[in-house]
Amino acid sequence: MKSSLITVQRIYEGTGPDGSYRALVDRMWPRGLRRADLDLDEWARDIAPTPELCKWFSHVDERWDEFRARYLDQLAAPEQQARMAALLEAAGARPLTLLYGARNTEHTQAIVLRDALLDYARHHRKRVA
Repeated sequence: MKSSLITVQRIYEGTGPDGSYRALVDRMWPRGLRRADLDLDEWARDIAPTPELCKWFSHVDERWDEFRARYLDQLAAPEQQARMAALLEAAGARPLTLLYGARNTEHTQAIVLRDALLDYARHHRKRVA
């Protein structure tokens, strides 16, 4: 399994490669974009970090490691595990593109989610594209 089968992309830079399953993984809808203009398969807002965690993080680079650990803890909850399974199932054999709106392309929850999805797929023998 390679991480290129689950990619992350800033939604303002497009919606990912053709043929991929495109999921917006932000809790809030990205500013200035209309749903009708986007080629999304799913808005998976419930898999995003809690509003409290996002507010605490505020994209402060020095908080990245702690944010990552806290979000991974959230993703370990049974309801989030079920959401990850459902997202992988919905993508099926297609590559999965996780879309996000944040300006910071290195410290975004989509990266944490991609890693968690790959780990989930490895441990549950789920096929990723």
